[in-house]
Amino acid sequence: MTLSPERAPKTAGTRRLTRTLYASAFCDEFVLLYPVYALLFSDTGLSVWQMSSLFALWSLTGVLLEVPSGAWADAFSRRLLLVLGPLLSAAGFALWVLVPSYGAFAVGFVLWGAGGALGSGALEALVHDELDRAGAADRYARVMGRARAVGITATMAAMGLAGPVFAWGGYDAVGAASVLVCLAGAAVATRFPEHRAPSAAGDRWTTILRAGLTEARTDRSVRGALLLVPAVTAVWGALDEYTPLLAADTGVAQETVPWLLLVIWAGATAGGLLAGAAERLTTTGFAALLAGSAVALAAGAAAGTAPALVLVALAFGGFQLATVLADARLQRRIDDTGRATLTSVAGLGTELGTLATYGAYAATATATGYGTAFAWSAVPYLLTAVLLAAAARTTAAASRARPRSRRSPS
Repeated sequence: MTLSPERAPKTAGTRRLTRTLYASAFCDEFVLLYPVYALLFSDTGLSVWQMSSLFALWSLTGVLLEVPSGAWADAFSRRLLLVLGPLLSAAGFALWVLVPSYGAFAVGFVLWGAGGALGSGALEALVHDELDRAGAADRYARVMGRARAVGITATMAAMGLAGPVFAWGGYDAVGAASVLVCLAGAAVATRFPEHRAPSAAGDRWTTILRAGLTEARTDRSVRGALLLVPAVTAVWGALDEYTPLLAADTGVAQETVPWLLLVIWAGATAGGLLAGAAERLTTTGFAALLAGSAVALAAGAAAGTAPALVLVALAFGGFQLATVLADARLQRRIDDTGRATLTSVAGLGTELGTLATYGAYAATATATGYGTAFAWSAVPYLLTAVLLAAAARTTAAASRARPRSRRSPS
């Protein structure tokens, strides 16, 4: 079939967008420092309290910059923010290796947190708007699901390669590789197409921020979609930090733990790849997805055996799928001019929910053990599923009653 002259440039633009997105997702996660930076902190002499304070500083940076960065993306160039983000991360990683000390680690975490915040909201808004411009907005969930799968694959590849590179060249080698991949990510980001004019009406970013927050307050459908993103994303996004502890707690040999982690993250990868096929799930179907994933998480974690971690992998696959679908639902409901702002508001909710999950998990795991803490983490998903199912029933009942109320008595 021959493409029309109007269709061909749009198809080429979509192809460029998706290729750039997948390359960017790979560069964002293929950072060899990720598996070993805790060892770097320990070998530098940092205490557990000092390391915890660094993680808190990292999270706080993201919380403070999440929403303003979304407004910047709506007011200025989204592509520019996607280029600057990896450059800030590269500077932070370079500091860690060149001047290993608490102060350098702290500055590095601030830079890394700022880099992540710049991309949060800007990426989703740019991808959605460019797909919409090409008449392919219905492919958003499929495209973003694949991007998440690419990112997880890059993380697993980095985990596998970090050991040999570290054995060969120590922290200098993994640090240099991490800086280089961040620079490559910035270069890749320059290839993102962006046809939207920055702040077409000349609005200040603070004006755009207020407009976005007003939309979230006044539009019930936007508010519901906004709340769904952190409800789906925050808990399992925090649990992934503890999966090595869960795997080790099954009693397997230490060298077996990475293989069990690969099983879990293979499940998450599959969930991302299924996003396109599942995009038409109804609210009831979405609730069933969350409930089924929650049951799998609770059963797999509570069993305390290595084979049962397959259930945890299925749960992570379901949560990854739900995360992509919740983002797609939000993008469909918000106005183009404030897209990055409201996406960042959802990101802020996720950051706060993740911080709360860290605290709840630490308290529960200390009292009951890792597996039980994972099992209890399924409860928020079950509650969310119940609320969604109830909302779906209410909507269905209202739609059935509406035609009858319009009939005039004969």
